[in-house]
Parts: sequence; structure tokens; C-alpha cells
Amino acid sequence: MKRRLDYTTAAPDAYKAVLALEQYVKQQSGLDRRLIHLLKLRASQINGCAYCVDMHSKEARRDGMSEQWINLICTWRESPVYDERERAVLAWTESLTNLAQTGAPDSDFEPLRQHFTEEEIAKLTVAIGVINIWNRIAVGFRAQHPVDAHAKAA
Repeated sequence: MKRRLDYTTAAPDAYKAVLALEQYVKQQSGLDRRLIHLLKLRASQINGCAYCVDMHSKEARRDGMSEQWINLICTWRESPVYDERERAVLAWTESLTNLAQTGAPDSDFEPLRQHFTEEEIAKLTVAIGVINIWNRIAVGFRAQHPVDAHAKAA
């Protein structure tokens, strides 16, 4: 797959705007890093964004998330690894990432109210929106993730 364009140089102001929102989510939102990793990985999996799945799985691992926790995100409904808070975030992430199909139903929103304040729900929703922007940029412009030396085929 050939990269279509370098969005950082094609529209540096747009890139900086998205990056500023990303920095807000990471550094100023006060959201639990574990939840940020969770929603970034799940949205990126749904969107088929190899670049973001690679990057965010490495970041999650670096921040102490277990291999099992990272690997089972794509099958979270069948795994007891995730607590109720995480399950609420995963359901909301899937609902918003697949918005055209789901319409963001109450059944995915209401569990958030049991575990998060309205402020936290709003910030989680922004975080989901931001990773969806990154996914669309990376997939749309065919950004390529680095291939680790040991991962290359013989």
C-alpha cells in the first residue's frame, strides 16, 4: 500500500488542530489512561487502522497494560478481563465508532451513567471522536506503521 499524502505537511494547521485536541485528551482531560488506551484500541480495531492499533498497543504495553488485556479487547464481550466501567466505555466506543449503524442507543449510553459523571462522559466522547479522526486520517491517507525487525516475514 502506497502512502497517498503527508497530511502533516499538506495541511499543517489542520494537523496541529487535531494534535491539540489529542493533547487535551492525554494531558488535560483527567481521564484514566487505561480507559484512553481501551477506547483508542477498540475504535482503531473497528476502523481497520493498523497504524493506530500498532501504536496504541505499544503505548498500552509501555504503560503497564497486560498482553491479555490488550489482546482480548477485540473480543471483550466474551472475556472476564474487563470490569463494568471498561465494558461501558467499550460499548460506547463501538456505538459511536459505528454511529451510522447504531444511532448511539440508550442501551449503550445508560451504563456510562452508572460509572461516570456527565463531565467524564463528555470527555470520553471527545476522546472517542479524536481517535476516530486519527483513524480516518491514517486509513484515508494510507499511513504505514513501522514493521518491527523481528516481525518481518523471512
